[in-house]
Amino acid sequence: MKSRRKPSATNAHLRRQPLAGDRGVMPTFAIVGRPNVGKSTLFNRLTESRRSIVGDEPGITRDRIYGEVQWNGRIARLVDTGGIIPDDEALIPSEIFRQARVALEEAQAIAMVVDGRTELAAPDLDLARLLLRTGKPIFLAVNKIDTPQLDATAENFRQLGIKNLTAISAEHGHNVGDLLDEVFAVLDFSSEAKTETKPETESASEKSAEPLHRTHGEYQQQETRVAIIGRPNVGKSTLLNALTGSSRAIVSPIAGTTRDAVDEVISYRDHQLRIVDTAGIRRKGKTTLMAEKLSVVMARRHLEAGDVALLVIDATEGVTAADATIGGYAHESGRSVIIVVNKWDAVTTGRTDGKPPADRKIFEEQLRHALKYLDYAPIIFISAAEGKHLNRVLDAVLRVAAERRKRVSTGQMNRFMEQIDFQRAGVPLSRKMRIFYMTQAAVAPPTFVLFTNRDVKLHFSFERFLENQIRAAFGFEGSPIWFKVRAREKKGAAKN
Repeated sequence: MKSRRKPSATNAHLRRQPLAGDRGVMPTFAIVGRPNVGKSTLFNRLTESRRSIVGDEPGITRDRIYGEVQWNGRIARLVDTGGIIPDDEALIPSEIFRQARVALEEAQAIAMVVDGRTELAAPDLDLARLLLRTGKPIFLAVNKIDTPQLDATAENFRQLGIKNLTAISAEHGHNVGDLLDEVFAVLDFSSEAKTETKPETESASEKSAEPLHRTHGEYQQQETRVAIIGRPNVGKSTLLNALTGSSRAIVSPIAGTTRDAVDEVISYRDHQLRIVDTAGIRRKGKTTLMAEKLSVVMARRHLEAGDVALLVIDATEGVTAADATIGGYAHESGRSVIIVVNKWDAVTTGRTDGKPPADRKIFEEQLRHALKYLDYAPIIFISAAEGKHLNRVLDAVLRVAAERRKRVSTGQMNRFMEQIDFQRAGVPLSRKMRIFYMTQAAVAPPTFVLFTNRDVKLHFSFERFLENQIRAAFGFEGSPIWFKVRAREKKGAAKN
């Protein structure tokens, strides 16, 4: 059962934002329906993305998933919801229904999706009655009508009492444009200007504002993407809800509740943060359902598309091998990392097992030993359920996000090189090299190029020594540092 969160000092500086761009003035419509009728396939078709996980297993989507639909020069906000079964009191279905009700309340129009290849079922009738009582424009999308010859079979669903009926195939795009015509005709665009046609001279790279997998070059930063990662059931969804001051993600004691990545945009100290709750990452042998396998893949993708990773550790279980593996994913992908030790109250002030309270210093030493490669990552102890020390997390996000984009000038680097005694680094004779000069070639993560006399790979002890010296001089808290070696060509090499 979800714990009630106490007020936090974070809220003084925190303001929830619409999910992207000017979504605050965008009209919204929602997709609803029973499980496994093709809602997520339709969502992906309309948003031209693979944002929602699609599979044959019913009940894959659980949280609300947001996207944008562009049609006839206008943009609307779209909400994909989990499969609704009214009056199902089981924990996960009831939480899905609660999330869907939030989507219905904020939507101007609702598209109910049914499976045209099956007979009408009682849950369809119950859901249709519930939607009609809202008084909002309702559109019935009879899905899986893959050919025009099957359009007539969709008429059987008029028994639901919804006048606006369109036979569609979300998978093949059949009649999807007709559905959009009807929905967009009732949406209120009065507060949003029509999207202007962009000049033909605009390049494709400019048109695509932010690719999923960025290069580590320098770029204009519109927002900071924060991925919450960790094992299943360590409190990632609770942390998202606590940081955003919402009930955006479903929280339950059942491991693997989150499947689709759930994001929310907030404004904190005049910075825009997109916080993404990812599915719990577990070993391949531990994932059996296809939905779970896909959710782990998507979690890795969202991690690699982020700027900062919040690695959540369960204080009641300590650091595990799985935690170390997940931390390694973030480190190797070049993301900045903040280690968040959650449920700290359960092993200190709220301990009920009769054992003495945990010692923070000892716990941190054990954590640093297990995660040696993340020695640059700050550690923050919190209780997401109780709302304790959340402001420390957000302050750390702003700090490490700024550090990963920091650039060291050539003059600073030259002065740094003059002060370093490279003889102190213990390197085998066969791997020794002379560094002529060094420059920072990229940010996010900070990447340095060493111009040397030999084309050999940096010895790990020398790389460690150099990284420590750079951190002591310039910081780069929370961010990995990458090195590249370029050997200077000898003038006589070509003649020989």
